[in-house]
Amino acid sequence: MRYALGVAALVLLLAAVEGRTALRYSGRFGAASLFGLIGIAGFNLFVWVGLGFTLPEHASLILALQTPMTALAVWVLRGQRPANFTLGCVALALAGVLLVVTRGEPLAAFADLARGRGLLGDVLVFCGAVSWMVYTLAVSRFPGWSPLRYTTLTCIPGFAGLVAANVVAVAIDAATVPGWADLAAVAWQIVYFAFGTVVLGVLAFNAATRRLGPLNIMLILNLVPVGVFGIEAALGRSFSPAELTGAGMVVAALVANNLFLRQCRNSAISN
Repeated sequence: MRYALGVAALVLLLAAVEGRTALRYSGRFGAASLFGLIGIAGFNLFVWVGLGFTLPEHASLILALQTPMTALAVWVLRGQRPANFTLGCVALALAGVLLVVTRGEPLAAFADLARGRGLLGDVLVFCGAVSWMVYTLAVSRFPGWSPLRYTTLTCIPGFAGLVAANVVAVAIDAATVPGWADLAAVAWQIVYFAFGTVVLGVLAFNAATRRLGPLNIMLILNLVPVGVFGIEAALGRSFSPAELTGAGMVVAALVANNLFLRQCRNSAISN
């Protein structure tokens, strides 16, 4: 429902700002559909299903791993090996996330995962993080498209993928179709999700990626787990020492690496 409203708003906005011709894929329908299915359908399905089996603060830390994962992906795909300091930060961030999601007991947590419990939700959220990382890296493949056009033309096939997933879920009795009374009960929440996350959220993220660059974007994303932990604490949630230590390790590693890369870039410019 939220993507039905969000995509409709994006289509109208794109047509009004750039004209109806911008709604054409211009020979890039296959690529836009692929990355739309990965980034929009894949990310949402993995994260939302995963949240049913894990805690939001754990999910926020896992999603913050997109920063080190991007560095590793660039290394694998483009042969650009990260600096040793970056690799050390990656290892520290991964260790911090592992400490949080296992609550300091990794052997017991992995034993639960083998029995289909425990870390299942965290693994699904991790798959969602990988999906969004791929979607973000794909922005460079569409140099002639504005952020609004890229967002709109990838959200359309992504929305189709979400519809298909829901049809399958209903067919196998894993989900039910909500009635009008059910929708009316959460009408304001749906409106917020449609326009706050689908339209403003995705559009602003894609626009900021091009304007600010990946360094600044990833530094800002580090605020997400901090904010989630703060909200949960305000709601009365208590955290174990392992969770707090792991969260601190992740944020410290990501910020340290960002500052290191920023210093390297400034040195290169000055030279």
